[in-house]
Formats: sequence, C-alpha cells, structure tokens
Amino acid sequence: MSILNDPFRVGGLPATNGPSGIRPNAPAPTGTVVNTDNGAIDKLALLSINDIEDFWKANYKAPLKGSFKPVDKYVSYDSEARNGPTVCRTETYQNVNAFFTSRCNLIAWDRGVFMPTAQKYFGDMSVNGVLAHEFGHALQAMAKLVTRRDPTIVYEQQADCFAGVYLFHVAEGKSPRFTLSTAEGLDHVLAGVITTRDPVMDSDESNDDEHGSALDRVSAFQMGFVTGTSACATITKAEIEQRRGDLPTALRVDTGETGEVQINEDTLKTLMELMGKIFAPKNPPTLSLKQGGCSDAKPSPPASYCPATNTIAVDLSDLAAMGKVAGEKQHSLPQGDDTALSIVMSRYALAVQHERGLPMQSPWTALRTACLTGVAHRKMAENIELPSGNSLVLTAGDLDEAVAGLLTNHIVASDADGTSVPAGFTRIAAFRSGVVGDLDGCYSRYPG
Repeated sequence: MSILNDPFRVGGLPATNGPSGIRPNAPAPTGTVVNTDNGAIDKLALLSINDIEDFWKANYKAPLKGSFKPVDKYVSYDSEARNGPTVCRTETYQNVNAFFTSRCNLIAWDRGVFMPTAQKYFGDMSVNGVLAHEFGHALQAMAKLVTRRDPTIVYEQQADCFAGVYLFHVAEGKSPRFTLSTAEGLDHVLAGVITTRDPVMDSDESNDDEHGSALDRVSAFQMGFVTGTSACATITKAEIEQRRGDLPTALRVDTGETGEVQINEDTLKTLMELMGKIFAPKNPPTLSLKQGGCSDAKPSPPASYCPATNTIAVDLSDLAAMGKVAGEKQHSLPQGDDTALSIVMSRYALAVQHERGLPMQSPWTALRTACLTGVAHRKMAENIELPSGNSLVLTAGDLDEAVAGLLTNHIVASDADGTSVPAGFTRIAAFRSGVVGDLDGCYSRYPG
C-alpha cells in the first residue's frame, strides 16, 4: 500500500489529534528581530526561526549543494504603519505578507495583519509554517536550486516542499520547541499553505505569478513530508507538469476564476445529469429535496445517500449556504459553488459504488469516494454534451474550493454514514489521485 493511501497514517506516522503549537517546556527564543515590537507574534516567529534554522543546520546535505549559510537578518514590520521601514528596497506599508529576499539574505514578516490573521484562523503552527516556507526560499538560494529565469511556480513548490520536510520532523515529535498533530494540526498547516501567496523577490518580473493550484501546492508539501529533501530538489517546471499528468488546461491555470453558479434545484438537476453521463450507472440514483429516514445509512447533511432507496437527499438551503463565495478577507479558505457541488458529487459516487456491491461504511469507502469525486472533477473540466442542453464546466478555482472543503467539512471524503478519515492530508491525497487518474485507479487503490 502506498504511504499516502493508508486511512490511519500520515506519511508513515499515526493519524492522531493532539496538541499543536509551542511545547510547555520550550526554551525561550534567542536572537534578534529588527524593528520588533517585542510582542507575542514576534516571539512566536523568532522561536519558529530558531527551530527551523536548527533543523536545517543539522540536515543540510546532499542533494543540496554547497553548505548551510544562516539567514543574515530577520525583520518585523506592521503593514498598517504608513511610516514603516523599507526592507531591502521593499515598501512595507500595506504589504500584508511575509517574504525572503536573497539580495539582502533576509526574511521579513508583517506582524500587524498577516501573521495575526494566520494565527487567528489556523493557529500558532501556521505562523511556523509560513516561516518554514520562507526559509525554503533561503535554502533555494544556498543550494542554487533556481535561477531568475525559473517561473514563480517552481520557487513556490520547492519552498512548500521544504516546509513539508521540516514539519515532518515536528510531527515526528523531534522538535524541542513545537508539536504538531498529524490530523487537525496538520490540516490547519495545509489550510495556511493553500491561502498563503508570498511575493517571489528573486524571480524576473517578466515571469508569470503562478503559485499553483491548491492541489499543486499540497502535493509539493506532501512530497517533502513523505519523501524528504531529495524530493524537493527534483521539483522543476517539467516535474510539475509530469505530476499534473494530462490534466485539462482549465484545471491547471491558477486564475482564481470559478464561474460561480447558483446552488438551486435546476443546477442540481444538471449536476445529476452530468454524473449520469460520467459514471453511467445502470440504475442512477434519484435526487430528493426532502429529508427522509434511511434504513441502512446515517444522514450526512447537507447531502446524504441512502443505499436502500438509492436516493440522494439534499437540504437545499444548507447546501446553498455552503456554496456562497467566501469574503475577501485575508486568509479565508476558498469557498464557493464547488464547495457545495462536490458534496453532491461525492454522494453520487457512493451510489456508483453501491451498484458495484462495495461496502458503504468503511474508511476505504470514504477515500474511494473522494477519489471518484476527483475523477468527476477532471471530466467536468471540459464541456460534456447533455440531452437537456445544459452544462456545468469546472475550473482550477473550483478545484481549490473542493480541496478546501476536504479540510473543513470532510464530506467529500466520507462514507454513507458521513464518517471520514482523521487526516486532511489523506483526504486530499485520495481526491488528487482521482483528479490525475481514472475510475479504475480509484477501485484498485482503495479496494476495501
């Protein structure tokens, strides 16, 4: 079994909930932060840097070239301060982010808005995760892994990968300063990975600003978490294209456009028609907008599949609420129509499995459901002709909404009782295996 496919393990570690953040007995942070306010965010950031730097000092080896060189300077600023410092020729007013620049060999972060928002939504380890990513850019410079001609996406994916290497060390329990649970704790870190888009200072301005889709970024992080440093050094534009397989262009280009549709009865009827075309079951499930009892499955609102009646029951108002576009506030996970549509697709995937005589309640059912839902997403990236003349076509932005849902509501990766597996890491891996694979692959990868 692949290390990514085990329902109860994450990169070989047990999938568990538990404390995530600063250890109660952690040493005090050491070192200097330029322009600090000596507040809690800067102390957390400096403690994170101490830990990340110690890890890489001990683990900087082949295939990384050269030798470890510490980052020269760490700078804190408040993006709301009009008279804030200029950091290595970069204005900090309204620069709500964190960044590394090799020109001055420094890492800087916004303590005023960016880091507190990350901490508020995703916890202390998201601040640590942001800095692990920025230190990944420093490692690129040390090892000369990239040139100014490399596209942004290569810079970003390598940095995501290096963050994964370090955070595996924390999840393993080997950090003297931090702990990270492999279920909820890692879910929050992955949410931060998806929402953070730092400026790449060392790439030519003529390059595209593509950071990659949520699936691209999580898969790069997983490469580091599962395989280690050697995987990060292999990430190039060609490797990224190979990892994406022959995905349709609509699911590759990270434009942020999603073409939102209303979640109503007509949209769901079109979706059911599409699912019938994609999966071609002999006995398609029926859609019901009324909640009824089910003799052989528990409800999984806002959409439930009942094997006994072969019915998908939807609470339309709750589903529509889940499909509303998220606000523009910093660090909110992508949310929109596909947050809702992917849930209904997953219940249809259960009906397809039921027709094949597969179990309806098991961890393998949950992961197989996510995988089959991924296949449906891949198919819906291109227009499918329907007898009704209606259509629904998905984009990379829709894919991001589905991935975010796997971290928040888990329903897409759940069985007929709505029971999922503990780790978002595993749920996303199952969904991605469908997006880049096919139906047969889902059945062979998740056989139980």
